[in-house]
Amino acid sequence: MHHTIRLSPRDNVVTATRPLEAGTTVDGVATATLIPSGHKIAIAPIARGEAILKYGQVIGYASGDVAPGDHVHTQNCAFAATDHAYEFGTDLRPVAPAAGDTFMGYQRDNGDVGTRNYVAIVTSVNCSATAARRIADAFGPEELAAYPNVDGVCAFVHGTGCGMAGDGDGFEALQRVMWGYARHPNHAAVLMVGLGCEMNQIDWLLDAWGLKQGPTFQTMNIQNVAGLRRTVELGIEKVRAMLPIANEARRTPCPASKLKVALQCGGSDAWSGITANPALGHACDLLVAQGGTGVLAETPEIYGAEHLLTRRAATREVGDRLVGLIDWWEDYTRRNKGSMDNNPSPGNKKGGLTTILEKSLGAAAKGGTTPLTGVYRYAEQVTAKGFTFMDSPGYDPASVTGQIAGGCQIVCFTTGRGSAFGSKPAPTIKVATNQTLFDRMPEDMDVNAGDILTGGSTVEEKGREIYEMFLRVASGEATKSEAQGLGDHEFVPWQIGAVM
Repeated sequence: MHHTIRLSPRDNVVTATRPLEAGTTVDGVATATLIPSGHKIAIAPIARGEAILKYGQVIGYASGDVAPGDHVHTQNCAFAATDHAYEFGTDLRPVAPAAGDTFMGYQRDNGDVGTRNYVAIVTSVNCSATAARRIADAFGPEELAAYPNVDGVCAFVHGTGCGMAGDGDGFEALQRVMWGYARHPNHAAVLMVGLGCEMNQIDWLLDAWGLKQGPTFQTMNIQNVAGLRRTVELGIEKVRAMLPIANEARRTPCPASKLKVALQCGGSDAWSGITANPALGHACDLLVAQGGTGVLAETPEIYGAEHLLTRRAATREVGDRLVGLIDWWEDYTRRNKGSMDNNPSPGNKKGGLTTILEKSLGAAAKGGTTPLTGVYRYAEQVTAKGFTFMDSPGYDPASVTGQIAGGCQIVCFTTGRGSAFGSKPAPTIKVATNQTLFDRMPEDMDVNAGDILTGGSTVEEKGREIYEMFLRVASGEATKSEAQGLGDHEFVPWQIGAVM
């Protein structure tokens, strides 16, 4: 393995593949100081104000004169807002169609396919969270053993639902989340639990989305039932009646075209954009070739790379929608006295990422190379096939909640620092960006992309490995996060707007 990696001939920095002592010669220059693994080294003089280039793209600007061999990081690389002249549809690379790959899934009556078979308890407001958890907790392993085709009883509780406007972005996003979980293909049955006086009324959701109650879809309010204790008792009765029906579901062969996979990253490092994210992007291309769908999200984490995605927009309308999201986020952060560069996090920076521009260029690689076919609001149902994008914050639990509400039955999550994350009802596959992390957290990581760096594997080979794991997990294979019981507390609807 070489001392450094240079990602583009245009780059004026390289990335250290291991810690380098001061005076180490790399790319014809001597390092001025100790360079941590994953961090950048200047290989040419960079004058104050001049662009710093990685991936052949701008990742920041020199805040002072930078000499060859200098460590390039937060002390001398400054963020500046992007100002792109967007191109639309100029980089369309459709993948050759393929067919024949299948997984063992649960066929639902509406044509959707589940990868898991849960009974869900969904709350409308924080005030009903305790009731929902007590109902779910009543169903332990002993009782569920009688229903081998049911993966569990899950409570999806959150901290909002009242003290909010009854219309607008925040209210509509929460309603979309509730609808998405109420009708998610990984749910065999759903019980909705509210308080009764909250702003986020269950009845409004039923009317707006045409939801009808029946044996596998029930609702209840604490105030109407006459208190917490009785609500819990009645909820247990309702779930107990749902379990035999849910248990009737059986896995059958389903085409890979039925899969929607959430493309996610968190706890990123410098290797995310070099190993795991490009490999996941190749897996996305393989899925798209089969007629399936990949859903990229985290709008603040494509900031500075969005111009690469507009070039892949299948239509001008799709590209304009993506640019509109960027404009909204710039205004949103400005109104809240923040900056798009609030991300990367301290851990990201320790791993070698300096600005959001650098992080975004690596994060966007999760979307592969195929045309961008659709751009969706947070938690909106994803209906387009192929590579798509969903608006969301970069905060992983909130972002994944939106992707699952949009219909994703699997989540693939790359990490370089080591995120202890999992999700329900859609299982999460974790991909480590480097060998050290994979060895340090073997109970958390499903796939090791670090061997791309050491030369033991290629991006394409690792992408094929990830794609094949999509099919196995969709067929019921447990992920590492499932084995550890993650997912009960990672339901976090994005809270937009004032709390009143």
